[in-house]
Amino acid sequence: MAVFDAKPALPPPVATTGAWGWIRRNLLSSPLDIALTATGLLLLAVAIGPFLRWAVFEASFGGTTAEACSTAKGACWTFVRARFDFFIYGFYPAAERWRVDVVFALLATFIAALLWNRVPGRRWVALASVTVYPLLAFWLLLGGGGGLALVETSKWGGLMLTLVLAVVGMVAALPVGILLALGRRSKMIVIRIACTTFIELWRGVPLISVLFMASVMLPLFLPQEVSIDKLLRALIGLIMFQAAYMAEVVRGGLQAIPRGQFEAAQALGLGFWRSMALIILPQALKLVIPGIVNTFIALFKDTTLVLIIGLLDVLGAVQAALVDPSWDRVAVEGYVFAGFCYWIFCFGISRYSQSLERKLQTGHKR
Repeated sequence: MAVFDAKPALPPPVATTGAWGWIRRNLLSSPLDIALTATGLLLLAVAIGPFLRWAVFEASFGGTTAEACSTAKGACWTFVRARFDFFIYGFYPAAERWRVDVVFALLATFIAALLWNRVPGRRWVALASVTVYPLLAFWLLLGGGGGLALVETSKWGGLMLTLVLAVVGMVAALPVGILLALGRRSKMIVIRIACTTFIELWRGVPLISVLFMASVMLPLFLPQEVSIDKLLRALIGLIMFQAAYMAEVVRGGLQAIPRGQFEAAQALGLGFWRSMALIILPQALKLVIPGIVNTFIALFKDTTLVLIIGLLDVLGAVQAALVDPSWDRVAVEGYVFAGFCYWIFCFGISRYSQSLERKLQTGHKR
C-alpha cells in the first residue's frame, strides 16, 4: 500500500486576509460598492479639507482673551481654553475642585477595574462601586462634614453635573425598571395595574414637563417648612422617567425567554425571586443589552434638559459663557466642544456594550 506524506496546509490567499481582504469584502465587492466607496471618498475629500483649515491650520489656540482670536481666520479654541474650568466644574469653588478630581479619578479607577478581567475580587469591586463609591462621592462633592467645606448643589455645574446626573440616573433607573417590568408581568392584578399605570403615565409625558413639574409644581404641594433640593428633584424626575422606558426594554427581554425556562425553574423548586435572579433575568438582560445601552445613551443626552430648571450642565455652561459680549463669534467652537464631550462618553458606552455582547454570546452566530 502506498503511503502518502501529508503536506502542510497552505496559507489563505493574501487578497482574502488582512486589511486588503477587508477592503475587498466590504468596500469593493461589487460595482455598486465600488461606486458608493468612490462617492464617499469624494465627499470626505471635499469636506475634510475646509474643516481642517478651520479647526486646525487657521485656528487660534493660544492666549486667554478674545484679542488672541482677532487675527485668526479659523476656529477660536482660545475660548474653550479660557473657559475650560467653567465648562468642567461650573461655579464649584476653585479651592475645592480637587474633590471633584478625586471623584473623577475614583470613577475611572472603578470602571477600569471592572473592564479588566484579571483584576482579583471583581465581585467585591463591583459591589463597592454601587455601595461605597456613591456615598464617598456624595460626601466629597457636597462636603459639610469631616473637615470639608459645604458646597451647595446650586454651585455644581459643567461636565461634573452632567456626569452626576447620568451616572446616578443609570445606576438607579436599571433596578427600578427591572422591578417595574416584573410588576407589569405579575399575576397579582393590583401590582400589575399599578406598575402598568406608572409606566404608561411617565412614558406619556415629555421629560421637559417632568423636570418642570419637579422643579416648579412639586414645591407647591409640600408644606412650607419642607424644602427639597433642586438637584435631588431633578434626579428623581430623571430616574422615574427613564425607569419607565427601561421597564419596557426589560419586559421585551422577559417575553423572549421560552416558557420552558420558567417551568424548569419551578421544577427545581425555586421560588419566584430566586428563579428570576438565577435563571430568567440573566438571560433576559443579556438579550436586551442593546436596548439597555440605547436607554443609557438617551439618558446621558437628556441631561441637557436640566437647563430649563436653572441647572447648568456642560451644554448650559457653554451657553452661559456665550453671553459674554467679548466672545461674540465663538458659538460654533463652544457647541463643538460640548458635542465632543457627549460623543466621547456615548461612544465609550456603545463600544463597551458591544464588547459585553461578544463576551456574553453563548449562542451560534448565523
